[in-house]
Amino acid sequence: MVSAGDFRNGITVEMEGNVYQIIEFQHVKPGKGAAFVRTKLKNIINGGVVEKSFRPTEKFPQARIDRKDMQYLYSDGDLFNFMDTESYDQIALNAEAVGDSLKFVKENEMVKICSYNGNVFAIEPPLFVELQITETEPGFKGDTATGATKPAIVETGAKVMVPLFVDNGEVIKIDTRTGEYLSRV
Repeated sequence: MVSAGDFRNGITVEMEGNVYQIIEFQHVKPGKGAAFVRTKLKNIINGGVVEKSFRPTEKFPQARIDRKDMQYLYSDGDLFNFMDTESYDQIALNAEAVGDSLKFVKENEMVKICSYNGNVFAIEPPLFVELQITETEPGFKGDTATGATKPAIVETGAKVMVPLFVDNGEVIKIDTRTGEYLSRV
């Protein structure tokens, strides 16, 4: 059991039949009245965000989230196949469960599969990936405005904004959380 006074960012709790992850929390002590904890909670099953206030003494059961490293094998229509590299068990997830979390992940790369009570609710790609650019327009000489970017398509089919000096065939490093170009490799 976790009391509201012990809330921290990233903790997952069960309340009202749902599982929530704490995104933000703030202990508030008004001049008049009792203290309370103001929180922003994300429903990990459907992705909705709600704001709620609690008394610091309220207690909630902590939700057990399983994170397992698995290898992304291939996609077959709208099914995405993953393999546990220790037991060689394979699972197939539909496009709805995967969402757009694999847009920067190549086949045979490792990802984290997040599940609650055996139900997969999210896939966490590696924080940074290195991908080759398959299609982009050439930058023009003299077009050197500060911070100018152009669209590029990487080998997984995702679209990324890159600086003008990056050309076709180059390998770039991308932050998968934001989808931003970081550097050339």
